[in-house]
Amino acid sequence: MNIELIKERIGHLDGLSNTLGMEFLSTPEPDTCMARMKVDKLNRQPFGFLSGGATLALAENLAGVGSMALCPDKICVGINVSGNHVRSVLEGDTVEAVATLQHKGRTLHVWRVDVMNAGGELVSTVQVTNYVVSPKRGTESIRKSETE
Repeated sequence: MNIELIKERIGHLDGLSNTLGMEFLSTPEPDTCMARMKVDKLNRQPFGFLSGGATLALAENLAGVGSMALCPDKICVGINVSGNHVRSVLEGDTVEAVATLQHKGRTLHVWRVDVMNAGGELVSTVQVTNYVVSPKRGTESIRKSETE
């Protein structure tokens, strides 16, 4: 999935994905996208482990990027995020997330996001449901001004 246009639209905006250090990546598969995130002081627990909340944020943001790439003229918002954390990751490591589209409906997209550590071991598996809607009249200029 080519997400380069989405990266251009969101890359300079202040927001959670930039704050937590997420890097979004295109893939050759049409229904898959990827992201990386270094575990550091911005996304770890006080104990030095990757925060589960930061992991869920990575998954939700990545699924949102995927839905926006599939429907660039729509607004895509997460309406449900559910995950299981099966392994911890220490500060200094990098995690990689792979989002795979499970369902593409007219108004709902369902994604499975697997988060792995640098050794390729599963850290978390997350399901994200995005609501996909057309922008209401007047919001088009807001969205454009945010990306300029």
